[in-house]
Amino acid sequence: MTMPAPIRALRRPAGAIAAGWLLAVIFAALFAPLLTPYAYDVQNLPQAYQPASSTHWLGTDEFGRDLLTRLIYGARTSLSVSATAIAISVACGMTLGAAAAWFGGWLDRIVTMVVDMTWSFPEILIALILVAIIGPGTTGTMIAISVAYLAQFTRLTRAQIMTLKGETFVEAARSLGATNGHILFRHLLPNALAPVLVSAMLATGDAIILEATLGFFGLGAQPPTPSWGGMMSAGSALVFKAPWIIIFPGLAVAITVIAINLYGDALIAALDVRAKVRRTA
Repeated sequence: MTMPAPIRALRRPAGAIAAGWLLAVIFAALFAPLLTPYAYDVQNLPQAYQPASSTHWLGTDEFGRDLLTRLIYGARTSLSVSATAIAISVACGMTLGAAAAWFGGWLDRIVTMVVDMTWSFPEILIALILVAIIGPGTTGTMIAISVAYLAQFTRLTRAQIMTLKGETFVEAARSLGATNGHILFRHLLPNALAPVLVSAMLATGDAIILEATLGFFGLGAQPPTPSWGGMMSAGSALVFKAPWIIIFPGLAVAITVIAINLYGDALIAALDVRAKVRRTA
């Protein structure tokens, strides 16, 4: 019995280590209230700027709040916003890309034109413009990240569907009277799913960086809700007085993004996605 690709990716040491870190971060984010005795938003000014100790393992911030607690709750914010935004972007991008490739004509031209226009701008610029219009906060950040990565999944899905729709199994399904919707959702999209999902996982790492960047600029989750970017922003002014306030959130972002990329590479090898993309190119 063939093991699923996510399990086969664990055969690589880098993939296994990366998966372990990601599972630990996700577990901490989900069960944050059970893992720490402190509240993330309760200030204790006499304990401000405390270095790491047996009481506060990573020290305290400028308001005396436990830094490890805020780091764990910040993982909940950063991961949920980034993952949800990418999921929305994947769903919308696959729908647009599949419709454009299948129906062609004016719909394909419009979708391609809009996608090419948005892809000509950096993701951070699109996100900053949208957050400025929508307003700061987790909702605005989520929408901005979704739109910023929409072009990537639309183009990838369109390329996959354009190749697959000429295959024999599509002609067979059409000759049996299958509707356009049936062919798209039962035959084409499942066959185009693997490269899109791997791309989505890698894009989640970029989305975490983008969310942290917006948080650093004060446009992400608003205080007292912690996020890794917001914590780094607060620590940037205290880098010489209490460097741990910016170091630990920065390490959390860096290690998590590296882990996503390492596991993504292992998953690509397990799925043989590069070979499939070359065959469909």
